[in-house]
Amino acid sequence: MAVGEAPIIIKKVKKGHGHGHHGGAWKVAYADFVTAMMAFFLLMWLINTTSPEQKRGIADYFAPASVSETTSGSGGILGGTALGEDGAKQSGSMSVIEDMSPETPSPEDASSSSAKTAEDAMKEAQAKREAAAFASAAESLRQALQDMPELAELSKNILIDQTPEGLRIQLVDQEGRAMFNEGATAPNDRAKVLLRAVAKIINQLPNRVSISGHTSASLSGNKADNDWPLSASRADSSRRVLQAAGVAPDRIYQVSGKANSEPLFPDDPTLPGNRRIAIVLLREAPVLPPDHGL
Repeated sequence: MAVGEAPIIIKKVKKGHGHGHHGGAWKVAYADFVTAMMAFFLLMWLINTTSPEQKRGIADYFAPASVSETTSGSGGILGGTALGEDGAKQSGSMSVIEDMSPETPSPEDASSSSAKTAEDAMKEAQAKREAAAFASAAESLRQALQDMPELAELSKNILIDQTPEGLRIQLVDQEGRAMFNEGATAPNDRAKVLLRAVAKIINQLPNRVSISGHTSASLSGNKADNDWPLSASRADSSRRVLQAAGVAPDRIYQVSGKANSEPLFPDDPTLPGNRRIAIVLLREAPVLPPDHGL
């Protein structure tokens, strides 16, 4: 280095890695802001869903407390609202609580409601089982009509359907193929074959049985007086055939004659199909004998 020249100084500066942390104060402030917004929107929702009476009650609840010499509160902040003995404003916060809180049912009401629900569930389950049993019985009878040669030709003389009363099986007359000879009260041979087949189906179920006889109207449209005893006698004769085929006597609930008062074909009461025997398995459990369970 020459004389008189200034020395050259070299400084090494180390640059820091990263900018460091700026602190977490902003997170606390943001959390407070979010909490305040949630509280604000909750307040807006409550104001929108409460009634004017409830709003007045809430306003009374947050109003400054004042002391009055009388319990009436007239002329003061309470504006005629009395203080309860426990110190709570009865027409203020308490009314809001009562309006917003559902009434707690008493144990008796809860028990009654539970019992009714259970009873309805049992009835619904029983109705489903009964409908399934009726459908199975009807299918069994239809299958028997197809499988037995002596019944196959009589399949058009029998109608099966479910009514509000129960499973109804009807033995109807066809043109040239009657269930009873003209004026006779006893069923003919083809009707007896069908009645015995029906008896097998009846014995598969516990339901009570109703039997009714029906006649057709005359061509003149007049109702003959002897149609009533004739239809009743035919129903009773059918009962005897069913019992001889194994149906227990206590299963029979009703035997009646309805003459031509309930035609199967109302548009033409003179059709042969209106002459029929209707057997109904009723939608109810059979009556138990008095000594049952003893």
